[in-house]
Amino acid sequence: MPVNSLFIFFLISLFFAAMLQIHIFEVAFVKLGLTPEVASFLLLATLLGSGVNLPIYSMHTKASGHLVMSQDQKMVWEIFQPAKEGKVVIAVNVGGCLIPIGLCLYFISLQLIDPVKIVVGIFAITALSYKFSSLIPGMGVGMPVFLAPLASVLLALALDPEHAAHLAYISGVFGVLIGADILRLKNIAELGSPVAAIGGAGTFDGIFITGIIAALLA
Repeated sequence: MPVNSLFIFFLISLFFAAMLQIHIFEVAFVKLGLTPEVASFLLLATLLGSGVNLPIYSMHTKASGHLVMSQDQKMVWEIFQPAKEGKVVIAVNVGGCLIPIGLCLYFISLQLIDPVKIVVGIFAITALSYKFSSLIPGMGVGMPVFLAPLASVLLALALDPEHAAHLAYISGVFGVLIGADILRLKNIAELGSPVAAIGGAGTFDGIFITGIIAALLA
């Protein structure tokens, strides 16, 4: 097959893969009770917001050597503050953190689920996420991709089958956020990066993906 044909085939395959991913995200949002229009808006906001990290505060680090900023962290960071050696700046990603949190707060405000069940779900996934997550220098926090979503779904089905999708989403998002990110901030200097963004790579970050998979499976 000629090189040009291979390149065109690659572009077409990439296009259909992107379309499939977008469709899956929209199905997950609709399953959570959102209209297709709102789902499309949230998806667009998430994609655009995945490149925006908002700084919260900075921490001094004793780590020696030159800190290296990844390409993902460079995308929008320079707009806010240049990186400084000897400091780690803690930020939140708009698409991978703030939007999922906003959705969780909206679902909680609907008062469909007993608050006790929400607390139990979040606490359980937080403990699980902290137990099985670890810091990966130069990359971020890593943990098995399907562990938190599957645990969130099983727990939600046991606690509240009628609203399993909402409970799984809330438990998964807040559980991973607290257990894998917030509780590990004290060791964040080990990453060897000047910027630590909660929600990291946006649509490909654990917080966002956990919520989407949990909603699809519930």
